[in-house]
Amino acid sequence: MSLLSMLDGGQGATPCSASGCSADAAHAVHWRNPRIHSADRVKTWAACDEHRDSLAEWLRSRGFPVIVTAFGETVERVA
Repeated sequence: MSLLSMLDGGQGATPCSASGCSADAAHAVHWRNPRIHSADRVKTWAACDEHRDSLAEWLRSRGFPVIVTAFGETVERVA
């Protein structure tokens, strides 16, 4: 079972990770903190269309590498 399927418990739509947003996720924002994690330690946030860019930019502004994919796609590494 993938991390993304565990987020919604296999029960349907997953809400966006943006604070206060309950829209269905359409994107996955994969990231890691390079100061404490190796490239194969991937964290994932769910994002709706409205919050995809703002969530990714918030992470990038802190120096975190980010990859955005369609929701449900996984990545093995975030370099």
